[in-house]
Amino acid sequence: MAKKRPSYGSFKTELRKEIIRVFEANEKKPMNYKQVAGELDITDSGVRMLIHDILILEAEEGKLKEVETGKYVIAQPSVYSAIGRIEINRFGKGYVTVEGQERDVEIPKGKTGFALYGDTVEVTFNPKSRRPEGRILRVVERSRREFVGILDVGKVGTFMLPSDKRVHVDFYISKEQLNGAEHGDKVLVQILDWDRPDSSPFGRVVRVFGKPGEHQAEMHAIIAEFGFNSEFPRDVEDYANHIDAGITPKEIAKRRDFRKVPTFTIDPFDAKDFDDALSFQKLPNGHYEVGVHIADVSHYLLPNTILDAEAFDRATSVYLVDRTIPMLPERLSNFLCSLRPNEEKLCFSAVFELDEEAEIHSEWYGRTVIYSDRRFTYEEAQEIIEGKDGDFKEEILTLDKLAKKLRAERFSEGSIDFNSEEVKFKLDENGVPTGVFVKQMKDSNQLIEDFMLLANRKVAAFIGDPSLPFNNTSKPKTFVYRIHDEPSPDKIEQLRKFVKQLGYKLPKTDEKGMTAAIKQLITASIGQPEESVIKVMTIRSMAKAEYSTQNIGHYGLAFDFYTHFTSPIRRYPDVMVHRLLQHYLEKGKPVDESEYEMRCRHSSAMEKRAAEAERASIKYKQVEFMLARKGQVFEGIVSGLADWGIYVEEKESKCEGLIALNTIMDDHYSFDPDRYVVYGVRTKREFHMGDTVMVMVHDGDLQARSLDYILAEDAGLVKSGGGSRESRGFASSKGRSGGNFSGGKSRGSSKGRGSSRGTKKKRR
Repeated sequence: MAKKRPSYGSFKTELRKEIIRVFEANEKKPMNYKQVAGELDITDSGVRMLIHDILILEAEEGKLKEVETGKYVIAQPSVYSAIGRIEINRFGKGYVTVEGQERDVEIPKGKTGFALYGDTVEVTFNPKSRRPEGRILRVVERSRREFVGILDVGKVGTFMLPSDKRVHVDFYISKEQLNGAEHGDKVLVQILDWDRPDSSPFGRVVRVFGKPGEHQAEMHAIIAEFGFNSEFPRDVEDYANHIDAGITPKEIAKRRDFRKVPTFTIDPFDAKDFDDALSFQKLPNGHYEVGVHIADVSHYLLPNTILDAEAFDRATSVYLVDRTIPMLPERLSNFLCSLRPNEEKLCFSAVFELDEEAEIHSEWYGRTVIYSDRRFTYEEAQEIIEGKDGDFKEEILTLDKLAKKLRAERFSEGSIDFNSEEVKFKLDENGVPTGVFVKQMKDSNQLIEDFMLLANRKVAAFIGDPSLPFNNTSKPKTFVYRIHDEPSPDKIEQLRKFVKQLGYKLPKTDEKGMTAAIKQLITASIGQPEESVIKVMTIRSMAKAEYSTQNIGHYGLAFDFYTHFTSPIRRYPDVMVHRLLQHYLEKGKPVDESEYEMRCRHSSAMEKRAAEAERASIKYKQVEFMLARKGQVFEGIVSGLADWGIYVEEKESKCEGLIALNTIMDDHYSFDPDRYVVYGVRTKREFHMGDTVMVMVHDGDLQARSLDYILAEDAGLVKSGGGSRESRGFASSKGRSGGNFSGGKSRGSSKGRGSSRGTKKKRR
């Protein structure tokens, strides 16, 4: 077979790299294009003229400097280094995000030094370059020192192959560091040393989880992979167990008493920690008083204690498919702080007086004591909303009516509905998924959400809005906000091009008009096959919500002020909000902003890590669920297109898998990125985003959390593991993508391994 000729674009890219290497090797020698061609042994006249053009281009971009007419030297870049966070893709190429730098700094393969994905690094680069390229000077801080993977005992040594495909190197494990682990075990390895960037780091096994595929081993491995600990240190548990649980008359006297006001909780059927409760009563003037009561965690979680240090370090509870890793020990999360029925509880509350139209006439914030009269599940409250008789029927129906008015007002002011479907699994006693269902947001869920949003928004404005009387001070009050920046124009343009291929239009408009345009886009897709794809891509075009002391508002919710006040049992930022709110209610002066900003950044990072762990556990169970149905046919929606295949999301499990292009048997298929379509060269058959297709489960890899589909029509034509067209091979999803993928190039995706395989020979 003839060797495939490289594309012009890739040839030009490689030529540019070679030219720069020539100038770097001849640092002070001016050269013209003929001399460069001579150094590269290039005689072809066309390529020599291309070198001429590249020299001009590199000078324009600042990499070369013209010192004589047509003669250049390597430019001496501005000596500049900065601290940032690095991401490294499977090819070993890095990207460093530097604050204040518009574009990420690209780090060529081989110049990432001793950095691993997520590390904080010092990078040197030329900030004036249009496409800044640099190298890593040093690792400032490791994002983690322990890694999960499979132990591979081979002839040249023992290596741990990381489960996280973003970790681009394998770890060499000497016999003395095996700690009883055997070939094929799933293990946790701690990095010990790394003497050369082009070799494997040395590590030692610190924990053996078990064999791959065992439920407990996999869940514990995911917990460790993302840096969480399911157990609390003994001294922290002891501290929590000795906290006084009593509520004294003296403490009650400090608080507003709601114990005789009808109060209840509405939570999932399997909830154990109840963060919030609602109280309701009709006032003599015909208005309604609604109390949003939140567990007063800050009463028990005192600053500068080992318990507080542990809670801050964790920053959030983590929710996997079969378990919760709590932020607080069980005695607090499930007992002392949990607003359980028929128990007096200490709360921090936001109390509102509303009229029939849900207009707010007064608001109050402070510490309270409550008595929850009833615990409702979402399903029980929903039955009452739908007409069934039950406890507190009048209260629930009125709250539902008020919530719907609050919701309508929020949407009219620009709030975007990003609610997406949430997959839940039914697991047997061994953790094997036997069924799957999609959690639906009904009126009872939204009722709670709307009042929590109201409390979060109003608390933030109470502290942060300078127009309010409480904030009539010379110095703004330091506070913790939940912020969400507006999307960048580049990402909106990408979204515009994407939805155009689906037949939708996202008009060009100003910032205010863009919010309305995005809402119209999402509304137009509701009920259509491509609804979930459009929501996912729209969310990806947005900035990520995070915590900060610098308020810029919340774009997605269209709130000028927003915070997280309502879940202190499971979110540390809410604890900070409670402490600050009480401090200011007691006329305290503004506190040190830098300390709280540091805590905000840590909380944002831990929140992201928790979300990744949750997705990993869901993806694992999705693949496990679908592999048990190998050979069965399912209906799916095309959710992504790429050079190598078509990504399809199965309708029931929402599990995304890959149809490799070379397994579609009726033609040779290619991807057209301009039209965003996969097409048959001869038949002209096309696959578009949002298309409905019938697929069969063909293969998968639990460790990579990836799944291979084939078109149902090709069942029997594709051989397992290789495809029937031997000359074309089988482009499996293994190593392609461990999660949702929407085509094009993904710079930080988990597609396969890096280049460390050759390092085994260096460790003989």
